[in-house]
Amino acid sequence: MKTWTRVTVVLGDITTQDVDAIVNAANNRMRGGGGVDGAIHRAGGQEVLADCVARFPDGLATGDAGWTTAGLMPARWVIHTVGPVFPGDRSLLVSCYRRSLAVADSLGASTVAFPLISAGVYGWPLDDAVLAAVTTLRTTPSAVSEARIVAFSRATLDVVETTLAAAE
Repeated sequence: MKTWTRVTVVLGDITTQDVDAIVNAANNRMRGGGGVDGAIHRAGGQEVLADCVARFPDGLATGDAGWTTAGLMPARWVIHTVGPVFPGDRSLLVSCYRRSLAVADSLGASTVAFPLISAGVYGWPLDDAVLAAVTTLRTTPSAVSEARIVAFSRATLDVVETTLAAAE
């Protein structure tokens, strides 16, 4: 049954979250990279890369999502999604969150941890990246009970908390 997802925020490291699935802000090649992508590949071990190669031989399109094992991390799955580079099409950023929830639903994941997609090296302005995440996660029907935004810094946590409070 599709319901509305509760959106929460924590300060921390996405690779250590004890949830069903974590979301990776991946690149189109799906072979690892920097930022969140690099951290997930390092923490998950070779199993994550091997599964990426097997499942995504031609990579993944911007705005789409797919899953792999989480390897050595506490989560069971990694949901990989490719965000747009700023300036870019905001609808692709929104699609990353929607598609990630759809993949989570197909896996039966009820708790999912998200980074702020495209807000790092892809240059999306933080306020808009947070607004896109909060709005999309709150308004997309899903069986996911909790979408946890994992903030890497106190400043980012503050922006997410303010946006969550304003959206209530």
